[in-house]
Amino acid sequence: MSFQQGLSGLSAASQSLEAIGHNVANANTAGFKQSQVQFSDIYAGTLTGSGGNQIGIGTQVARVAQLFSQGNISKSENPLDMAISGNGFFRMSNNGAITYSRNGQFTLSKEGYIENAAGARLTGYPADANGVVAVGAPAELVINKADLAPTASSTYDLKLTLDSRKGTLVAADFNPTDATTFSDSTSAPVFDSLGNVHTLRTFYVKTAANEWAVFATNDGVQASSATTPAPTPADGRIGTLTFNNAGVLTTTPTTMTVEMNVTTGGATPYTITIDNVGTQQFAQDFGVSKQLPNGYAAGTLVDFSVSTNGEIVGRYSNGQTNLLGQVILANFANPNGLQNRGDNQWVETAESGVPMVSTPGSSGLGAVQSSRVEDSNVDLTAELVNMITAQRYYQANAQTIKTQDQILQTLVNLR
Repeated sequence: MSFQQGLSGLSAASQSLEAIGHNVANANTAGFKQSQVQFSDIYAGTLTGSGGNQIGIGTQVARVAQLFSQGNISKSENPLDMAISGNGFFRMSNNGAITYSRNGQFTLSKEGYIENAAGARLTGYPADANGVVAVGAPAELVINKADLAPTASSTYDLKLTLDSRKGTLVAADFNPTDATTFSDSTSAPVFDSLGNVHTLRTFYVKTAANEWAVFATNDGVQASSATTPAPTPADGRIGTLTFNNAGVLTTTPTTMTVEMNVTTGGATPYTITIDNVGTQQFAQDFGVSKQLPNGYAAGTLVDFSVSTNGEIVGRYSNGQTNLLGQVILANFANPNGLQNRGDNQWVETAESGVPMVSTPGSSGLGAVQSSRVEDSNVDLTAELVNMITAQRYYQANAQTIKTQDQILQTLVNLR
């Protein structure tokens, strides 16, 4: 009698239970992908063949496949935690050895590298101090904690509504400390090359119907025009605004440039170009609808976040943001060909194919969600049912061995 079928069934059932046990044990492991044992039958081969009279000799494990289905995505309080929604793997570097993972639970090392619990570092495209991403060979991502350098103001978008009901004044009488010599004014903070804040104040003097002379002060000191040729008349104005009878600005160009002399040691004198496009004149109170000078002071890194396309954006104490790097993802033609190395990491093999690397959300790759973690895709209910089925399968194969043993015993006892 042959015990081969029963023995192979016991072995297959045992391996199936091992895979189920592994799945259950990792039901709470972030980024884990469940395993599924796949079986194939076994037939003894002959030179001539047996046609329809072949009886199989059992079963065998054909392969243990991993199911790369999407796991549930849970919220996390760690801004460095990332979940991939869709296809792809995080590309990790462990002392130069490249691995791939779906577990996006990351922390920041003391050197500023983004790494997982095993010490492998997340790779991507680094950015320079100006926030320009160097797209090319992936590198280990490191968060630059240096202060953001200041940028001197150079432009000032200003949109006003001037009151046409104001009486006319003599521009030559303008005095920034005497409110009777100008019609209206507004001010905005601007910055020099060292990040020192200054106050640029603009004044509007109605000199005739539909005509306004514009003056400026820098920290209370009257500033001169840097426009070439200089505005006329030469009464200290930085420019003139004129309107048609519908209150629409007719001055061309709409810009005027003011010279910003600085008294702060080390700062470089600079100019600011004021763009008045959209400014209008109506019979209503003076108002400011747009006031956007550029430039900012130095800032320290407060926190950072990751966008859906993998960009790591730092937020600074001066209210500015800067790009610190970009996470990349990798995908494979045959993910089941990857070799599992433990610690939620896989490595490339000949069967998996070469990695296709790109930014999240492109080339069929999924998006990255910040402060999120992808849960294990193990369905505990289904695994418990599979466990019962595998147990019955094991018992049934044990019964075939028992039955064959009884038959063999009967033959031995024949007289």
